[in-house]
Amino acid sequence: MIQESPKKILIIEDDAMTRNIFLDGLQAEGFETIGAQNGIIGIQKAQEHQPDLVICDVMMPNMDGFGVLKMLRQEPVTAIIPFIFLTGSDSKSSLRKGMELGADDYLTKPCTVQQLLKAIAVRLEKQSKLMQYWYAACCQNLAQPVAANTTSSASESIFPTVPQLKEVFDYIEANYHQGITLCDVAEAVGYSSAYLTNRVAKITGETVNGWIVKRRMSAARCLLQETDQTIEQISSALGYQNACHFSRQFRQHNGIPPQTWRKEYQLMRRSTVEV
Repeated sequence: MIQESPKKILIIEDDAMTRNIFLDGLQAEGFETIGAQNGIIGIQKAQEHQPDLVICDVMMPNMDGFGVLKMLRQEPVTAIIPFIFLTGSDSKSSLRKGMELGADDYLTKPCTVQQLLKAIAVRLEKQSKLMQYWYAACCQNLAQPVAANTTSSASESIFPTVPQLKEVFDYIEANYHQGITLCDVAEAVGYSSAYLTNRVAKITGETVNGWIVKRRMSAARCLLQETDQTIEQISSALGYQNACHFSRQFRQHNGIPPQTWRKEYQLMRRSTVEV
């Protein structure tokens, strides 16, 4: 049995006292914590450590929380990380701007550690259910013979049938293996990144980058099942510049690293054949 490691939380907050209170409080609850004193460092640490969740202040010097969220949502490696804003303002315009950029939740300061823990629990539970869904779907497929053209059949089930977004999904399907981002999709379909993000999220409940990553993960599972390619070869074939980024993203979506997923698939398939 694989032992689950502590959830990793990134706190981006320019006020040192607030940041340390949250870091200490979360550590006391068993979380692995990372602190960043501004948005630029926060982005760097998010890319380096691949946290399970990001908590970010809105008002910060040099780069505010909106800028941080926008940058994280444009990168495939950080696009699906749950993101919670901390803000001293509860204005509707501020809330709307954050949600349009893809924020998952808002907490108004002053905020207690207990309020923060509750918000984190809700977000992580939602992420966990998503992972369980994908893993259950994979396990269900293991009980069936592997089709000769698994990759094509997988792609057919990834995207919903939404006429308004057909051009978006067609572009992702044709280019997901080339390292595309939200900006590439937006340019291809003639919309601004912000408008396209809002449009896709309203219709599907997912971000554009989220759909790109889902398509890559579907292809990754097929390659792990059907080929002997190394993790480095698979990550390169799917448009990742770094195999570590691919492995972290795969673990976020499937709950386990790709090499472990392949071994479990092989064991389950072997036991199915024996039965």
